[in-house]
Amino acid sequence: MTAPAPSAPAAPAANSGRLMSLDALRGFDMFWILGADALVHALSEVNGSAVARFFAGQLDHKAWAGFAFYDLIFPLFIFISGVSLVYSLSKQIERDGRATAARHVVTRGVILFLIGIFYSGGFTNPWPDLRLLGVLQRIALAYTGAGLLFCFLKPRALAGAGAALLVGYWALLTFVPIRDIQLEKKALAARLGVASPSSTQVQAAFAATTTRVTGKYEPGYNLTNHLDFQYLPGRKYDTYWDPEGYLSTLPAIATCLSGVFAGLLLRRSDLEARHKLRQLLIAGAVALALGWLWHLQFPVVKKIWTSSFVLVAGGYSLLLLGAFYYIVDIRQWRRWCVPFVWIGMNPITLYIASNVIRFRVLAQRFVGGDIKAWLDSTIGAGAGQGMLAIVGLGLMFVLAHFLYRRQIFLRV
Repeated sequence: MTAPAPSAPAAPAANSGRLMSLDALRGFDMFWILGADALVHALSEVNGSAVARFFAGQLDHKAWAGFAFYDLIFPLFIFISGVSLVYSLSKQIERDGRATAARHVVTRGVILFLIGIFYSGGFTNPWPDLRLLGVLQRIALAYTGAGLLFCFLKPRALAGAGAALLVGYWALLTFVPIRDIQLEKKALAARLGVASPSSTQVQAAFAATTTRVTGKYEPGYNLTNHLDFQYLPGRKYDTYWDPEGYLSTLPAIATCLSGVFAGLLLRRSDLEARHKLRQLLIAGAVALALGWLWHLQFPVVKKIWTSSFVLVAGGYSLLLLGAFYYIVDIRQWRRWCVPFVWIGMNPITLYIASNVIRFRVLAQRFVGGDIKAWLDSTIGAGAGQGMLAIVGLGLMFVLAHFLYRRQIFLRV
């Protein structure tokens, strides 16, 4: 399905019926997903300075607890989905009613979930190797959950639902007993005395563990991971559990709801833009403070989407949205962000294209082989990888611009 684009990138958001800052922020987020991280890592290898290494380190996920810039990319996209659904569903509710809007939410969620299975390999492999849950599936479930709540609840009830999801998830992970066994490769190898325990051995050890413990938040040693191991069929991303597993979908819905609250604020016609900006920034700062305070007891962990992680990621998302809103929609400094708008208007299409076309692999046809080797030997190690990243990003921008200029916007 196609949708009309803004008539001109530099036009005010009010004239286009869209927040240009939101499209630009979505494109900025996708920019890192689609390969900009590889460019920063290559520059770090060429430069080797402490500053370059710091920025490269921010473009790696934390192994477990903690937070880096790259840990923000995924929840930021879910947050933006929450902002967007306020605009799309509010109009549909006014026009067609809540039931019709709810059916649209469910239909869109199902389609996006199926696209996610296709992205993860689809039915290339037999059933045991099919991954049911993944990035797009999490977006689908978070959008569906938040969208249905938005269709039927008033803002105060939505806030209560968001708080209940965060507190409820914390309570489950803190007080529900789990088996006293860590589903992590090194821990299992030490426990079983086998370098690479088989699936059968791990399952037998898990079933034989009768001791129960509570309040565990370590890798493979928490309620979320244990439920995945027991009840999530198919292939799991981390062998025994999945970072997009069952239970952690609940706080992901809260992440989407944080975007809904931002969308409700931005859509208000009774507030001046600068007042909206001030509220976004205050809310972001408060969420960050609460998240890091909660981290002292309930660690910030992306891989199990802890409640403290929701608050920290939500805080940074609100601050980023505020920055883009100020620059793009209030000050209307827009030329710099037009390429991000190209991407932001077609995020799912470009995400799928990166999996099917593989821009980085295609870039090797232009600057791989001897060209890459020459760059490495002339400029320094990493220069060839940097050029591959630049060309790969360039190819992605070419496709994004092609779709934008022809007003081709694929919507789920």
